[in-house]
Amino acid sequence: AAVLREGAFLLPETPVNRQALDHVADYIGKNTGSAHVLRVTVDSAAQQETFRALFDRSARYEKLAKTVTSFKIGYGVSDPSAISRVLHKQRHEFDMISTLDFFPSESRQRAERLLAEAEAVVRKMLVSTQHKGAPKAGEKLLGRIWATRKPLWADRLACAWLIRRFVDPEATLVWLDKQQACPAKAIGFAFDGAHFVNSATRVTFEEMLAQLDLAKNPALVKISAIVHFLETRDAPVPEAAGVETLLLGAGRRASGEDEMMHEAEKTFDLLYEAYEETVRPPGSAKPAAG
Repeated sequence: AAVLREGAFLLPETPVNRQALDHVADYIGKNTGSAHVLRVTVDSAAQQETFRALFDRSARYEKLAKTVTSFKIGYGVSDPSAISRVLHKQRHEFDMISTLDFFPSESRQRAERLLAEAEAVVRKMLVSTQHKGAPKAGEKLLGRIWATRKPLWADRLACAWLIRRFVDPEATLVWLDKQQACPAKAIGFAFDGAHFVNSATRVTFEEMLAQLDLAKNPALVKISAIVHFLETRDAPVPEAAGVETLLLGAGRRASGEDEMMHEAEKTFDLLYEAYEETVRPPGSAKPAAG
């Protein structure tokens, strides 16, 4: 009898799984190893159930469902944007679990239903949130105080970079604590009650581009797609993973919000330079920095 070494891996036989295993076997073979893809014959219903049990993800679905249900306590109390960000993480977790779940179950359906219901509620909260509205046409935007709330992440960092780079180079950026009131004369962004906030389909960065007439800039639009994905996880962008890694690194490295913003500015500046280069007409001169 042959001796199985290293290990054996079991997957339900589907065209996609077969292709995946064939790729793994090919990779191993090219690296001086050996692998064989074999079809397993199930002799009894009991053995079938034993194999199916190996793929049971019920416990993970139940844990996710419990987490999503707990968010209800924060409805009407916590910042909807904060709940939305946590929900996006739970959606990503659900996608990770379901990728390795080949046998639909009641636990999966319940977790998916609770997640969808929570997302719908939070979207409604975000849309219905009253905000001050963008500054009026002709209102002075230079030398202003611009405020957002902690913690800083992709959307808030990108908005702050946009303000400094294209709207108000002399801006004073203020990072508000959760319950801290926004200064009376400040322009708020990316939090409930601010001048610029999320809409049903766009993050604040995208709203700012639209309302400040910057959406005609192709390089900024490309950056907005990355920011949108990092906040919502619903429209993958190839470059997003690298940007996410850099921003996470900036957060770990920085000793405070000002330092994190300084590090993030480098990332967005480089992105803009790269995108601007790709969309600039041949032979045209590079515009001066704003």
